[in-house]
Amino acid sequence: MIEVKHLHYTYPGASVEAISDINFTIKKGEIFGFLGPSGAGKSTTQKILIGLLKDFKGSVSVNDIDLSSVDDDYYEKIGVSFELPNHYIKLTAIENLQYFASLYENAMSKEDLMNLLEEVGLHEDADQAVSTYSKGMKNRLNFARSLLHRPEILFLDEPTAGLDPVNAERIKSIIDRKRREGVTIFLTTHDMHVADELCDRVAFIVDGKISITDEPKSLKLAHGKKSVKVEFGNSTTETKEFDLDTIGGNQEFMELLKSETVQTIHSQEATLAKVFIEVTGRSLD
Repeated sequence: MIEVKHLHYTYPGASVEAISDINFTIKKGEIFGFLGPSGAGKSTTQKILIGLLKDFKGSVSVNDIDLSSVDDDYYEKIGVSFELPNHYIKLTAIENLQYFASLYENAMSKEDLMNLLEEVGLHEDADQAVSTYSKGMKNRLNFARSLLHRPEILFLDEPTAGLDPVNAERIKSIIDRKRREGVTIFLTTHDMHVADELCDRVAFIVDGKISITDEPKSLKLAHGKKSVKVEFGNSTTETKEFDLDTIGGNQEFMELLKSETVQTIHSQEATLAKVFIEVTGRSLD
């Protein structure tokens, strides 16, 4: 679906490459997370993939189409949700969506657009001027706009940024459903929790270079401890840790389960954030 080979890009007037020799592929129906701190090269890569930045070195193809010669038909197939909303703020939400829908051949009807607003929790505010919207509401409208022409590929930049837990779950649920419908999703974020929940594979990028690409589960298992931590007790809490490979025959573990009040049992695989720090030597700030 998406294939990137030896991609380089330097902004005009800059002396250092923004991205340097990056390579990755994304399969149809896959959520691919592009993870890194601010300034790592995430947005630059995304802008190349959506055709905003030209004059890159290397090759980028989407559905076997070379992006160095992309035409307007490409934008019928992709949907883009930027982190920073950009709407016509004097128009209402439904007027914004209707205007942008008019730019596409395969856009939704007004009824479908209203249903889309309901999905992102904005149905009751459809006739309200966007100038009165909070940042989170604008972000949700931005996300809705990326879907209005039923794209085959979604480019999402920090899709849950600035959202409360309820609305973040709304957006994550829609993203997961789109994946199940066969939509390919390129997701840039520094939120490792969101990436861990949604992504089939992730790439870590720092200073314009990809250090590793793999499934979140594989990364967490490879960089974690193969052990189980048990917290137990009544008035006070005690903790013991047991080797995961031999736990089935560990008599102490079995006796603890029988004789003690167990509070929690947790395997000790690493979090994705800890893996990122271990692999790249950088934090996500």
